[in-house]
Amino acid sequence: MIRPESAETFLQGDLATEPILDVRTPSEFVAGHIPGAISFPLFSDIERAEIGTIYKQVGKATAIQKGLEFVGPRLAEFTASAKNLSPGQTIRIHCWRGGMRSGSLAWLFDLSGFQVRVLQGGYKAYRTYVREILGLPRNYRLIGGLTGSGKTNWLHQLAENGAQILDLEKLACHRGSAFGKYLMPESPSQEQFENLLAQSLQKLHSEKLIWVEEESRMIGKLILPESLWEQFLNAPMTRIKIPVQDRIQILKSEYLPAGNEFLKTAILKIEKKLGGVRTKECLENLDNREYDRVVSNLLFYYDKAYLKGMGQKKPPEKVIELNSPFSIHDLLNSGE
Repeated sequence: MIRPESAETFLQGDLATEPILDVRTPSEFVAGHIPGAISFPLFSDIERAEIGTIYKQVGKATAIQKGLEFVGPRLAEFTASAKNLSPGQTIRIHCWRGGMRSGSLAWLFDLSGFQVRVLQGGYKAYRTYVREILGLPRNYRLIGGLTGSGKTNWLHQLAENGAQILDLEKLACHRGSAFGKYLMPESPSQEQFENLLAQSLQKLHSEKLIWVEEESRMIGKLILPESLWEQFLNAPMTRIKIPVQDRIQILKSEYLPAGNEFLKTAILKIEKKLGGVRTKECLENLDNREYDRVVSNLLFYYDKAYLKGMGQKKPPEKVIELNSPFSIHDLLNSGE
């Protein structure tokens, strides 16, 4: 049986028992896909390009014939692969617009005894749904503070204490500074970043408090969607304030294991903003293993940038400042 479904309904299900097969080309999948979906291309990139050319230059019927020539020998392979992926023989399937590619494989799998759920409108409809999810009003609460205040650590402690969090840096695979790629996997595409954001938000209760670390709109090379960014700008904030020496120790513990070569490369990325003299001092301090002085020099730039950014943003409707020392319970209470 073939069941066409809206994006909201299509996404409901256990990936282990009802896998999502993305039948678009490998390059389409890499550009962006439903999190957890499996790349199951009906055509290769080269085959699809050839079919498209034939469609434009000759016509639809000839293009379909060429598609059948490509796919025909692989029908048994498609079915065998689908059975391996879903022993229970229930699958979800989609292409770009919900057209011939998903329709063809849905027909094949239905004929082979599968229960087939098809995404109406395809991946294009899913992307529309993603934008709707990102734009829904939610009860966000920011954790702010100067670089080295331990905001990420506090965010994780909130989660350990049962609070809802949205971990932007984890989703972006970037910590948001010139040093932000340390110990991080490859960042997703902009499109995939948005897909991951939507997936994370769907798991959270929209009316309950959601804690988010304060970020600039750009995290590495990725940009926070405008609908989400506007909500963050207007969200209440708890700003953490700890002594500068404590911040230096936090940053040393986080980044010194990366090694001097990584640190040099990162420092040189911000040379223009840091200034020639200060950059030279940082590199000399690094060579001499004077790490406190390295971090202190870097904080001169990052603190200045943070305070400038504060002046350019619309002030949130409520700011509570937590001065060190404070506990996780103080942080939790600040959100009430």
